[in-house]
Amino acid sequence: MGAGEWKEWEFKALTDIWTGDANGKGNRFIPTGLMGSIRWWFEVLVRGLGGKACDPTDGRVRCPNHGKRPNEADHHCVVCELFGCTGWARKFRLMVLDENGRVIQNQIKAKQTFILRFIPLRFIREEEWCLLNATLNLISKCGAVGGRTVLKPSKEWGIEDLGKDDLGVHNNQVIVKNSRKGLKLRKNDIILKIDGEQVSSIDDIERILKEKRHGDPIEIEVKKSNGETEKIKSWAGKRHHIDFGLVKLEHSPEDINCSRGEAEKYVIDSQWRKGFDYKPFAWASLKYFWCVKGKYLARLNNNESTFNMVIGRPSEKEKSSDENSDKWIAGYKATGGQLPESKKVFSFKNTNGKALTFGFVNPKEKIDPENMKSRLKDAWGDEFNPDIDFLTVDQILGELFNHS
Repeated sequence: MGAGEWKEWEFKALTDIWTGDANGKGNRFIPTGLMGSIRWWFEVLVRGLGGKACDPTDGRVRCPNHGKRPNEADHHCVVCELFGCTGWARKFRLMVLDENGRVIQNQIKAKQTFILRFIPLRFIREEEWCLLNATLNLISKCGAVGGRTVLKPSKEWGIEDLGKDDLGVHNNQVIVKNSRKGLKLRKNDIILKIDGEQVSSIDDIERILKEKRHGDPIEIEVKKSNGETEKIKSWAGKRHHIDFGLVKLEHSPEDINCSRGEAEKYVIDSQWRKGFDYKPFAWASLKYFWCVKGKYLARLNNNESTFNMVIGRPSEKEKSSDENSDKWIAGYKATGGQLPESKKVFSFKNTNGKALTFGFVNPKEKIDPENMKSRLKDAWGDEFNPDIDFLTVDQILGELFNHS
């Protein structure tokens, strides 16, 4: 049978998936964006099982070991064995298909079914299929894929990126006081209807929009400054609060079956490259990962943010972070010669049945599991039971592997 039969995993997208093209546009589906996410979570899993995984974005540590030939031990790490590196080709081709078996070319949207078909190009070992299956289950249960997953939820309502402070009322008419470049709603527009429903106050707009997700499509009927009436195709909420990347695994191959012990034995095998320093990205491991299902962190209003409370930033919207903020967990933008650093907490409000918060701890930064539980308790109060809700490596691995 050559390299072996292909295997498929069927997913349902709970939110849109952002892969983005070279111009930063998200209307096209870019398979490499999804592939990169799957590899990243595969690395997280391997490190959590005791193996070492290189960082393919860092020239100081990425595979291969140029002192070894491709088929020699210590040439590449266990992740590169499957996903490839210079001099060692990836073992599979990934096809992303719709439910009718057609290649997906446009952005994957919420509620859309999609299929990941992995076609072997060379022999793939049972342990590799096992790790891949566990990775895809991990993403479905506790993770997210694609870009823009660092966007923060909000309980605040909005209309085409505008909020309550951008609107005014005069003679029972809602008027746009402030607008932004590139928006269809312009200053002095009068909002007459939203989705066909008459509005005469800001309370009317809040009532119509407060249960909608950020980014949900809406139709706004407005009266322009020239007196003409126009219907605008727009969106509810604010785009920087839109959830991206949540998926649910619906079906997986039935012939994949291995235990945690077998997976651990495979990733620590002496054939894999291990002699490199990966301290800068050692935190990206299931050992330091945590997950809380059914709860999310969000901006509540201009002065309160449970998300900022957890990452150590000021809650007030207009107040910048100070020098005492937890920069490791909060992340930071590129400045001067300093590269950007991602946040280590991710939260999703998603109304399709999967609110989710996950992140990483770093004992070296004095952020250990108990510290994180305390932060989340401060944010969620009695709704959060840290002994039950806060899932870590052993509980998560118990869900990913059988116990034989």
